[in-house]
Amino acid sequence: MLNRKKFLKDICWGSGAFVAGPALLELAEEWQPVKLTILHTNDTHSRLEPFPMDGGRNQGMGGVAARASLISRIRAEEEQVLLLDAGDIFQGTPYFNIYKGEPEIKAMSMLGYDACTIGNHDFDAGMENLAGQLTQHARFPMLVANYDFTGTAMEHKTEPWRIFRKGRLTIGIFGLGIEGAGLIPDNLFGATRYLDPLQKANETAWFLRKRKNCDMVICLSHLGYRYQGLTKISDEVLAKESEHIDLIIGGHTHTFLDAPVIFRNKAGQDVLVNQVGFAGLILGRLDFEFSKFSGKKMVKSQTISVSQKSGG
Repeated sequence: MLNRKKFLKDICWGSGAFVAGPALLELAEEWQPVKLTILHTNDTHSRLEPFPMDGGRNQGMGGVAARASLISRIRAEEEQVLLLDAGDIFQGTPYFNIYKGEPEIKAMSMLGYDACTIGNHDFDAGMENLAGQLTQHARFPMLVANYDFTGTAMEHKTEPWRIFRKGRLTIGIFGLGIEGAGLIPDNLFGATRYLDPLQKANETAWFLRKRKNCDMVICLSHLGYRYQGLTKISDEVLAKESEHIDLIIGGHTHTFLDAPVIFRNKAGQDVLVNQVGFAGLILGRLDFEFSKFSGKKMVKSQTISVSQKSGG
């Protein structure tokens, strides 16, 4: 059977369009759908090794080696892949107590993460430590648009947003951090200024969509999925009060979602929100298709259990 590209080429040349054929082929290819695979984690909390085989419900689950195997396999199968994390990389196992985040950041760099945002526990050994770990070991950006680190050790160590090119696609990604007051000790949060996440989100998303012409805008959020009876800003609130955000990849509340939840934003458009628990037990996978005919749509979502068996 002829593949699509060869079929189009045969049509162009077979019609006698010897001069126009290559141009027609390029035009035809431009109108073909493009697939993007997004892999994501959140709240891994220094869980570099699987849970011990002690009879607990998570025994044998998680671990960076199994996650690496899964990611490698998916990258071999898919042409355009983004790997993202929604914060709380640090704290939770002796690895952090002893090495203060160095192996966690090194592991993420080796796995080829494209970007992450910052979680409240990423401050647990102090801003100076976080700044040092990022400077020395990170080969990916930490994105946060609503923290002003001016005058602190973290100044110039993060970015509000970054644009990624995936084939013909332009993907804009930005990050949001949770309010530090009452959650992060003052001596760790220092002189960091917390900025309104809704305002910064809408400003940044508008900029990425309208000024940078992004095909998709993704927010990496450590705000938390939902709060019952509280006025705290969550991913649900952000989705409903936003414009121009297509996907929110969340963290902080350790929420296991079987599939992305769809909310309507202020313009009546769909916003997808997803979160995959904690400790690296799950690798989230979202597959999108972009077409000039039908726009963008999610064609598949998966929650992939991470274990020695699933990792191969």
